[in-house]
Amino acid sequence: MATSRVAIVGIHEYPSRHTHGTVTPLHIKAHSAARALEDAGLTWKDVDALYDDGDGILWPGLHMPEYFGLDELKVVDTTTVGGSSFEFQVAHAARALGTGAASVALLSYGAVAKSGASDIGTGARYSELGPPNPISNMEDCWGTTLVADYAQVARRYMHQHGTTSEQLAEIAVTARHHAVRNPDAVKAIEDLGLRHGPNEITVDQVLSSTMIADPLHHLECCMISDGGGAVILAREDVARGCRTDPVWVLGTGEATGHRTNGGDITVTAATRSGPAAFGQAGVTPADIDVAMVYDSFTITVMSALEDLGFCAKGEGGGLVENGGLNFDTPGLALNTDGGGLSSNHPGQRGIFLLIEATRQLRGQSTAQVPDARLAIAHGTGGTLNRRYASGTVVLGRD
Repeated sequence: MATSRVAIVGIHEYPSRHTHGTVTPLHIKAHSAARALEDAGLTWKDVDALYDDGDGILWPGLHMPEYFGLDELKVVDTTTVGGSSFEFQVAHAARALGTGAASVALLSYGAVAKSGASDIGTGARYSELGPPNPISNMEDCWGTTLVADYAQVARRYMHQHGTTSEQLAEIAVTARHHAVRNPDAVKAIEDLGLRHGPNEITVDQVLSSTMIADPLHHLECCMISDGGGAVILAREDVARGCRTDPVWVLGTGEATGHRTNGGDITVTAATRSGPAAFGQAGVTPADIDVAMVYDSFTITVMSALEDLGFCAKGEGGGLVENGGLNFDTPGLALNTDGGGLSSNHPGQRGIFLLIEATRQLRGQSTAQVPDARLAIAHGTGGTLNRRYASGTVVLGRD
């Protein structure tokens, strides 16, 4: 079967992080999709593949085509794997468009976690997902929260590898270093009242913030915001005629994992999604200029960077120290929009990783890496220490 290259040709990030209940997730999705199509120079009539994980309405495969007024879809995909859903969906869209099943794909996301006072970090009760099941019966009775699961991973990680709290805090410092250059992130910090305001922060300030779940401090946990966005992908023959320069999907990888007896809870499914994506793209981690890595917590980033191969297991502390991943220092740059720690986190941040990676390869980031040519978007969905998904996308420009 003949295949075509596939590119991201349109993006939009909803600017507000606190909508005060004035919009719904569906409003955010529709607004973002329309702006992303404008960015690409395409129209709603061009869309023949729809990807949606049900963040705005249940049973999205039935409801979203009607809501968007898309009557002639050839592909509908409702893959839902939490924060990595969008990286999985790009992988599926690349295959569908590449083999000619469709020409233009729309991914969208909208959530109002802040306005809805969502308990993202202290929730994660599986009994909320429906009738009693083996998962809720075995886990909910112990009362473990989402942040407590990540704290267990962090503490175990520090025990096994000797990593310090100061090194984990460096990830939060890097995120804020980039956020203060992003006007939307600055407004988010002000609107949501994040500590120390729209200013750089230090390792000491991170470690002196409130302990949430030992060893994770307040500034090591993502914010809870509203927000959303959209991404448009197109087959090469369409992409060449779009308003923007194509950002090519060079490689993708998908993997899931779960807790097992005797297993190492510090190792994620990125050990499989990363090599698959890099291998398909024909590049190595050393070739990457920008890494957009899901940062629900600092430990989420540390484990992913190592499992993706940017350094050996246990050596992530040295990688992130002393601003080593800042956009304005040589080498790899991390989460240049400010990340979930300092820019936005409405619950499933994977789409923002794709949007900022695209901005970097277009030369449009507010923390622009000079001559960036290769970037990755790596999403982590679910909950480390329970069950999780890792989706990796390698992107590049001509």
